[in-house]
Amino acid sequence: MADYLVIVESPAKAKTIERYLGKKYKVKASIGHVRDLPRSQMGVNTENNYEPKYITIRGKGPVLQELKTAAKKVKKVFLAADPDREGEAIAWHLATALNIDIQSDCRVVFNEITKDAIIESFKHPRPINMDLVDAQQTRRIVDRLVGYNISPILWKKVKKGLSAGRVQSVALRLIIDRENEIKNFQPEEYWTIEGAFEKGKKTFDALYYGNGSEKIKLTNEEQVKAILKNVKNSTFNVVNVSKKERKRNTAPAFTTSSLQQEAARKLNFRAKKTMMLAQQLYEGIDIGKKEGTVGLITYMRTDSTRISDTAKTEVMSYIESKYGKEYIATADKAVKKAAGAQDAHEAIRPTSTMRTPDELKAVLSRDQLRLYRLIWDRFVASQMAPAILDTVAVDLQHGDVLFRANGSHVKFAGFMKVYIEGTDDQAEETTKLLPEMEIGDKVQSLAIEPKQHFTQPPPRYSEARLVKTMEELGIGRPSTYAPTLDTIQRRGYVVLDAKRFMPTELGEIVHQLVLEFFPDIVNVEFTAKMEHDLDEIEEGQRQWVDIVDAFYQDFEVHVKHADEAMEKVVIKDEPAGEDCELCGSPMVFKLGRYGKFMACSNFPDCRNTKAIMKLIGVKCPSCETGEIVERKSKTKRLFYGCNQYPECEFVSWDKPISRPCPKCSALLVEKKIKKGVQIQCTKCDYEETPSQ
Repeated sequence: MADYLVIVESPAKAKTIERYLGKKYKVKASIGHVRDLPRSQMGVNTENNYEPKYITIRGKGPVLQELKTAAKKVKKVFLAADPDREGEAIAWHLATALNIDIQSDCRVVFNEITKDAIIESFKHPRPINMDLVDAQQTRRIVDRLVGYNISPILWKKVKKGLSAGRVQSVALRLIIDRENEIKNFQPEEYWTIEGAFEKGKKTFDALYYGNGSEKIKLTNEEQVKAILKNVKNSTFNVVNVSKKERKRNTAPAFTTSSLQQEAARKLNFRAKKTMMLAQQLYEGIDIGKKEGTVGLITYMRTDSTRISDTAKTEVMSYIESKYGKEYIATADKAVKKAAGAQDAHEAIRPTSTMRTPDELKAVLSRDQLRLYRLIWDRFVASQMAPAILDTVAVDLQHGDVLFRANGSHVKFAGFMKVYIEGTDDQAEETTKLLPEMEIGDKVQSLAIEPKQHFTQPPPRYSEARLVKTMEELGIGRPSTYAPTLDTIQRRGYVVLDAKRFMPTELGEIVHQLVLEFFPDIVNVEFTAKMEHDLDEIEEGQRQWVDIVDAFYQDFEVHVKHADEAMEKVVIKDEPAGEDCELCGSPMVFKLGRYGKFMACSNFPDCRNTKAIMKLIGVKCPSCETGEIVERKSKTKRLFYGCNQYPECEFVSWDKPISRPCPKCSALLVEKKIKKGVQIQCTKCDYEETPSQ
């Protein structure tokens, strides 16, 4: 019989940890929280210091009973939930339910599930950290006060099933504010002039820069024509050659936020999927008889880029043996911490650099391997030397017209041997060699081509961009990014269109009401300050009751005002102008979770529904009388067609836009390319700079 009981959150971890600890230890899983606030009521006593009422979560009774029985049979119980606020709260709830003294050395934490880390952690058990518990409890109570006070008002004034949350409301605001920016955007015309030049037998490209003294922005065709008149088929003088050696530093190892962003860019993973796979890699994978089940990465909810000395020593040994000593980083790069970063854990890294992705191909699923490779590559590169690039800028002048050519090549690859960080526009370092040139040389222009462009509106938020923005603004924490994005989609407040967030009509209605009656809830600064307050509770600098009370005293006034003053929003069923093909009753427009749809007015006797053809504000270029609408193919792929079909058979996979091609007046479309969205003409070679 075992002497000690260890309780972890996940069954996957339990098996691995039990094997590491040996026969004296029995390891069981709580499968997450065992107690929480009740779902059927507020569960917070606002008249008695906001005392929370915790109950056993439905379905967790048998689990808790099994843990109680096991606890009675051992000398000591260790609580080994995850090493964060949520894990500390789970440990506290378990201690309360199992009558364990929270001041005793009952809490064990580890950042990675490897034998050495587990054994070392059990040498240093500690009491439960109530500051961490209070920080989690404060978040839970404030979120409950917000949700259970605002949601009933929305149910009463708009429709049942709606909700508003503290962090999700701010995320929704960011998306709606961006949508309004796009709607109000006024494109501005600008031009570029690209020249093809020849030096000896080598050709190269250069862009118009300005005159000899300043850079000039080209805003209209008249400016361009005046320049072209003097430079076609002309000889240019080389008036300046600037050669520099540039260092390019590597990116630090992953935090939760940067992992979600990079997995979206490079692997096309949603935030929720990234965290699910990371959890699997952290909890343990069976990698064969030699090691059995082992955690492959460190804890994946972190805002720190810190690396342990042991991990650094191992990775540097690997780099030296694989690439050579010159590829090892010679000094630690100072990394600026994100606003409000807690720095509680290490960065996300492999538990052993020696477990290379190639060696794990046989034991990991395709997606597990792709994410592990991303984490492994980034970590190894983070400890490698900077890349060194030789760059050259050459100025070419004819009269008062100046063109500039830029070139570069990699002199020393450094970390780029392993990994190059992605960007939102997917631009990566490219090698562009120029012929050797010196001041006084002459080069011949072969072709000078002007290009008209229009500025693009700011892009809608992708998941990666939204996570990055939330982190920069101090909204949410590593554990909340993915759940927040998931919540606003499940509520039907936003939808993903071409992997970009768009607010629904329902989302805009809810946002407008919350903005009017609860301005603090959607205030970015207010929400960021609340996160800062939670951090101060965790650090023992503030009392949780004071934070909750300061929030609730003002919030309660807003709740009473909203209940009295908010007018009922009547979402009427508008006539759709057609009859139901099943029963002949009039069809009407209804507002659902994902926007408007058509339904039979004879509901519930007739349950016929169908999607609305979405007009995009573009006349059909084929019949010139119809309107272009969004449609979906049988495989759910979006395409665009004329609403006069079958009389007009115009179709396009690319989204048409309302303005005509400035070059030939034909239809312009938004073409999805690797770098974003590029506007192209359907007839001539006109195209615009991609928008990201």
